[in-house]
Amino acid sequence: MALKDFNFRITLIDKYIIKKFLSTFFVALLLIIGIVIIFDISEKIDHFVDSNAPLGLVINYYCNFVPYFSNMFSSLFVFITVIFFTSKLAGNSEIVAILAGGISFKRLMYPYFISAAIIAVFSLTLNLWVIPPANKSRLAFEKKYVKDKYKEFGRNMHYQIKPGVFMYAESFNPTYNTAYEFTLESIEDNRIVSKLSADQAQWDSLKQCWNLKQYRLRKFVGDWQKVEVGESMDTSIVITVEDFYRRQNIVEQLNFHELNELIDMQKLRGDQMVKYALIEKHTRFAMPFSAFILTLIGVSLSSKKRRGGIGLNIGIGIALSFSYILFLRFSQMFVHTGALPPGLALWLPNIIYAAIAAFLYRIAPK
Repeated sequence: MALKDFNFRITLIDKYIIKKFLSTFFVALLLIIGIVIIFDISEKIDHFVDSNAPLGLVINYYCNFVPYFSNMFSSLFVFITVIFFTSKLAGNSEIVAILAGGISFKRLMYPYFISAAIIAVFSLTLNLWVIPPANKSRLAFEKKYVKDKYKEFGRNMHYQIKPGVFMYAESFNPTYNTAYEFTLESIEDNRIVSKLSADQAQWDSLKQCWNLKQYRLRKFVGDWQKVEVGESMDTSIVITVEDFYRRQNIVEQLNFHELNELIDMQKLRGDQMVKYALIEKHTRFAMPFSAFILTLIGVSLSSKKRRGGIGLNIGIGIALSFSYILFLRFSQMFVHTGALPPGLALWLPNIIYAAIAAFLYRIAPK
């Protein structure tokens, strides 16, 4: 069927399928979110009581909790929804009647893809505009009342503060906000022009700068160097104390513009945490797009009436959907190990499952 001959007008059957798809999806999503909230409350109730968390803040926490988990489970429930109600249509011979009425299998996919597009836009909207500010409030609550802690970088931290200026710290103590064996080097034309070293660099929250203890400043001019030593010295660099113990999940709180700015800054600094920002950026787009792939797989699998009934189709659907989510999480390991660039690693599950979807569509009964 040529594209010009394709009927894009939404018919009564299209409206019926779209209504079934979306209503089943959102009802199933609300049910699982309710169950997740109940289990989460039972797990964290002791923290709420011990920290005297106000009831209003707890309610606000779970209001911000809903968008995050709705998006997390959206891929799973797209698949289960399609499998569930398409199997019912096939079991009632409704799909046979639709195809016998002159509607091609390709045209039958049209209302499914409209529904998938609505869910994809819903998920993308959550990812880009709703979830980041909700996460900011949710994670702040967890930090205060659920005792969520910062994750320290560890040892041997290197940063490029700006082109030609490099910082190094052997270790960082978050209790005293102090970096040890601190070094700041300036390089021009592949030659060191100055090197500032200190036994300690302590963050001064009032002055918003670093106070260096037992510092040594060397300035190189030709074959000569000028050395300056002292007990204490204030220095201003763009690295703040937050950068030393920034949490990995900080990227979940940033909107798309802020996330891109963080990526640019971390790339300039040579920051090892940039991989978390890149994973978050590509996941925000890869997850919504999966709605189309999982919809195609679901329809192709469940459009035929099976002897095992709807239970067999749902079982296959759950297994495939969980395998997709597991693969998506596992693909992040390719980024951490450096085996694949983030863009390819996070889109790899979609690429593989798109190939599976194309194969299942070709062998699906027409």
